[in-house]
Formats: sequence, structure tokens, C-alpha cells
Amino acid sequence: MRNLIGKVVAAFLLICGGALPGAVVLADGAAHKVVIQVSTDDERTQKIALNNAVNIQKSLGVDEVTIEIVAYGPGLGIMTLSGKQSQRVADLALQNITFSACSNTIKKVTKKKGAAPKLVEGVTIVDSGAVRIIQLQQQGYAYIRP
Repeated sequence: MRNLIGKVVAAFLLICGGALPGAVVLADGAAHKVVIQVSTDDERTQKIALNNAVNIQKSLGVDEVTIEIVAYGPGLGIMTLSGKQSQRVADLALQNITFSACSNTIKKVTKKKGAAPKLVEGVTIVDSGAVRIIQLQQQGYAYIRP
């Protein structure tokens, strides 16, 4: 019976061109999309967010998933040169993980400290971290908040 089911599924996929109906495949070939929120300065939580991204890539395959980590509020520190995870963020930015920093948070930090925080190379700035998460969810991204 199991063999018959396998043959039926294989025939179905052949007829459908190898994809399940409704499956989303991105232009870059990735079938999965994930946004991870970092909004806390808790080191353990920030490390978990990065671990989540790495583990998702390992499990699904680098070419099968698009991951964006969005930081705002106290979580912005993860993407600054003074952050404890700065080298790891720089390394992961080279491994198909997108890092987005909130411009609103950067402006508040700049006003409070008199200088803009220095971001890790590879980090992009978005107008609003919270809005960026909303936009990504509207595009079908799965949402994770460690």
C-alpha cells in the first residue's frame, strides 16, 4: 500500500511540474521565508535568534529558505559593532541571512547619545522594524520571536 501511495504522489508531482499546488517558490529558488524579530537586549535571546536562523538553514537548506532578522528597540544592539554578537552577525550576513535595523531606533539612540550607533557591515536600515515585520508577514514570511 505504501508503495502505491508513493507512486501516486510521484505521478501527481510529475503532472504538476514537480510542485505542489499553492507552493510558493521565490525568485531566488527558496520555498520558505522566515522573519525573526529581535527587540530585546537580552544576550541569551539574541543568541537564540541567531541560532534559530542557522538551524533553519541547516534543516531546510540554504537555497531553500530566505531569512531576515529584524532588530528594533533594545534589540538593535545585536547589529552594532559594540554588540557581543557583532562578528557572528557579520559572518551570517555573508551566508544568505538578511539583517535589518530600525531607522526609528537609530534616530532615538543618536539623539540620546549624540552619535549614531555603528552597524555591522552587511546590515541594512529599514524605516521601521515593526513595519518591516508586518510587510514581510504580508508577503508570506513565517514569524519567529525567540
